[in-house]
Amino acid sequence: MPHRLEAQLIRYLTDAHSIEVQALAQLKTAPASAGDPEVAEAFREHLAETEGHERLVRELLEERGARPSRLKDSVMSVGGKGFVLFARLQPDTPGKLLAHALSYEALEIASYALLARVADRVGAPDVSGIARQICDEERTMMHRLEACLDRAADASLETRGGDVKKRLRKYLADAHAIEKQSAELLSRATGFVDGGLAALYESHLADTHEHEQLVEARLQGLGGDASTLKDAAMRFGATNWAAFFRTHPDTPAKLTAFAYAFEHLEIGGYEQLRRVADRAGDRDTSELAARILLDERSAANRIAEHFDDVVATTVERLLSS
Repeated sequence: MPHRLEAQLIRYLTDAHSIEVQALAQLKTAPASAGDPEVAEAFREHLAETEGHERLVRELLEERGARPSRLKDSVMSVGGKGFVLFARLQPDTPGKLLAHALSYEALEIASYALLARVADRVGAPDVSGIARQICDEERTMMHRLEACLDRAADASLETRGGDVKKRLRKYLADAHAIEKQSAELLSRATGFVDGGLAALYESHLADTHEHEQLVEARLQGLGGDASTLKDAAMRFGATNWAAFFRTHPDTPAKLTAFAYAFEHLEIGGYEQLRRVADRAGDRDTSELAARILLDERSAANRIAEHFDDVVATTVERLLSS
C-alpha cells in the first residue's frame, strides 16, 4: 500500500473515531431531552451500538500501530455536549434534537461509506468490512428516527403549548435561516469540486434560492418575517465551514459527506415543519414543506451517487502530490 494512501486511511479512521466520540457525548444525554419514551429508547439503544462502533474503530487503528487523536476526540466530545445543550435551549427541543440527530446519522453514513471505498482502493478488507457494517447500523438508526418524527412533533408542541400558528411562524423562520446557510455553503462548494458534482451543487443552489423565496413569502403571508440575526449567523457558519474544508487535502470527500449531512438537517427540519403545519390546520404550509422535501431528498440521493467519484479524486490527488 503506498505510504500516502496508508496515511490517509489512518486519518479517515481517526476521523471516524472522533465522530463516534461525539456521538457518544450526544447519546448519553439525548434521552433526557427526547420528550417521548419511544424516541428516548431509540437513543438509548443506539448508545450501545455506538459504544461498539467506537471500540471497533479503535481496534482497527491499534492494529495499524496508530491511536485515536486526543485533540480531535476532545474537540468532538465537547461539540457533542454543546449540541445537546443547544437543543435543550430550544423551545421545541424534541423536534430540534431529532432533526439534528438525523443529520448526524447522515454524516456517519457518508463518512463510513467513503471510508469503505478508500479501504477498498488500498486493499484493506478488514477496514472496508467493518465500515460497511457500521454504515448499515447507522442507516438503520436513521430509519428508527424517521419513524419517530410524528412523536417528536407532538412532544415539541406539548413542551410549550400556546398558539400553534405562532409556533409555525418560528419554524418557517428557522427554515428560512437554514436555506440562507445552504445557499452560502453551496455557492462556495462549487469552487472545491468539478464535473458532475459541481453541476449538482449549482443546480441545487438554484433550487435553494427558490426555496428561500417560497418560505419567505409564506412567512410573510402568515404575518411573520425572517430573523435577520438567525440568517446572518447561519451564513457566517457556512463561511467558516468553507474555510475549514479548504485546509484539507481531501476536500471533495469531506465536503461531500458534510453536504449529505446538511441535506438531512434540512429534511429533518421540513419534516417537522410539515407536521406542525398539519396540526395548525395550515394546508398551504404543509404542501410547501412537502414540495421542498422532495427536492431535498432528491439532492441527498444525488450527492450519495457521487461517493465513488470523490474517493477517486481524493486518491488521485494523494498519489500525484
